[in-house]
Amino acid sequence: MRQGKRERRDKSEPITILNPSDILTPDELAARLKVRRTWVYDQMRHRSRNSLPAIKLGRYLRFNWPSVCEWMQAQSVANERKKRR
Repeated sequence: MRQGKRERRDKSEPITILNPSDILTPDELAARLKVRRTWVYDQMRHRSRNSLPAIKLGRYLRFNWPSVCEWMQAQSVANERKKRR
């Protein structure tokens, strides 16, 4: 067991339970969005202004579909604001 300080979760924060069917691999996400897998990787990089939300599980990369939908909505709103300028 690792020693050191453990991060404590605030008890007032609700625990988010993820639906297993909402967890997608990069290939599954690319297929669902009808884009190339390389686009998915490009959008989740930290150098991207508003990177695609991803979950790292060791060496595996997964995406939560509801979080991706929220990200897409935010992208849509940001694009609308740019058009108005």
